[in-house]
Amino acid sequence: MSHGEDLMVLGLLFVVAYVLGRLGRTVGLPTIPIYMIVGLLASPNVHWFPLAFDSTYIELTAVFGLIVLLFALGLEFDQDEFFGNAGTLILSGGSYIFVNMAMGLGFGFLLGWGSREALIIAGITATSSSAIVTKLLIELKRLANPETPMILGVTVVEDIFIAVYLAIVSVVLSGETEPWPIVVKLFVAFAFLVVMFAVARWGGHVVARLFRVRDDELFTILFFGLAILFGGIGEILGVTDAIGAFLIGLVIGATRFRSRVEHIVIPLRDVFGAFFFVNFGLGLDPGAFPSVAVPVVVAVVMTIVLNLGAGQFVAWLNKLGPRAGLNTAFLLHNRGEFALILATLSFSAGLDERIQPFAGLYVLIMAIVGPILAARSESLGAFLSRRRHGPRPRSPLAEEDFALVEAALAPDSQRGSSQAVAPSLATRPIERDDDRTASPRSLSSDRATPSSDSTDNDRTHRLREPDY
Repeated sequence: MSHGEDLMVLGLLFVVAYVLGRLGRTVGLPTIPIYMIVGLLASPNVHWFPLAFDSTYIELTAVFGLIVLLFALGLEFDQDEFFGNAGTLILSGGSYIFVNMAMGLGFGFLLGWGSREALIIAGITATSSSAIVTKLLIELKRLANPETPMILGVTVVEDIFIAVYLAIVSVVLSGETEPWPIVVKLFVAFAFLVVMFAVARWGGHVVARLFRVRDDELFTILFFGLAILFGGIGEILGVTDAIGAFLIGLVIGATRFRSRVEHIVIPLRDVFGAFFFVNFGLGLDPGAFPSVAVPVVVAVVMTIVLNLGAGQFVAWLNKLGPRAGLNTAFLLHNRGEFALILATLSFSAGLDERIQPFAGLYVLIMAIVGPILAARSESLGAFLSRRRHGPRPRSPLAEEDFALVEAALAPDSQRGSSQAVAPSLATRPIERDDDRTASPRSLSSDRATPSSDSTDNDRTHRLREPDY
């Protein structure tokens, strides 16, 4: 059986994704909405794309994409950062999630689509896209900002929340109505979570023995096979394949081979993840967008407004100013892969068919508007700061600079009186922003900026090398 035509169609589809991705990068857009748009254009529900493409071609590969996405997310989970500052992180991340989760749950019930649908909508609106947030921090060169450790801490707490939330949602979507089967499924799901977290925390040295493989090919086959295997175990135990892959990624991330796995898995994540997002776009029907347009617009406005308040509150908890809170809000309100995962689960469970177009349109808007607002948050914060404090008085240091320039340009006979200002340059103070205060954490992040900016992946700290 010949697959030449199918391969040609699929290859052309990804070339189009590349072209649109390059165009999107020029305006600062992440790749997630680009891939969704490509899938939407190739959807059988749309006649804008000159190809007849069936999503069944890539469904299994899209499942691999979901598994690798969550595996990479678990791999990137920083246990040392979490357990070293657990109290502040849980309070900051928990309050952020609570605000967005409560809004989404109330909004879902107001829509009247059903109680299970309300739970899905709450999850869609509750958590940020860690992939988009991390990429924006790197691309906007904000790794040294004082609020960056706080933002990364919130995403760490969100990762834990995702694991627990997916375990609960999988039981709720199973369709069980009897109390005891529900209790048993919840117990099995949470036992699986607890065991895997415990292995990740205290059993990393034992798991590391499996990865003493020098051959890169066999090493890749091993961790990819484990990701697929635990995805299947998670599906059988009722916690979804995604959370099974997340947990084995968490365990492998606790070993000394973490950086080696990351170096290999990131290209796999990008390729298989593209299949997942394209496949989601293939399942969207633009004809269903008008029926969810009003709820989506309301959800977008509510998300942005509530995130402004949540960002300021989280910044206040961490003793940071309003400008740091604004940067936090506009970075964390980006939504992405987790919302689409929930929409996929709801579709498989036979929930209200409006959930999928709602999630698709919501993520498209937030993934486009979010980076645009994030790129302008610092200038907006500076503008609001000037409005609040009034115009900044003319700095005597600036006048000193003008005097030095005039002295340099003046004839020799006039330089003697002007050179008196030069010695003061060595001891003059550094001006600070209105809302920024120096802290040991910000100073240490400033020193780490050159090495952080030079990384070629999504990690925001220096990767640990394998210890053979």
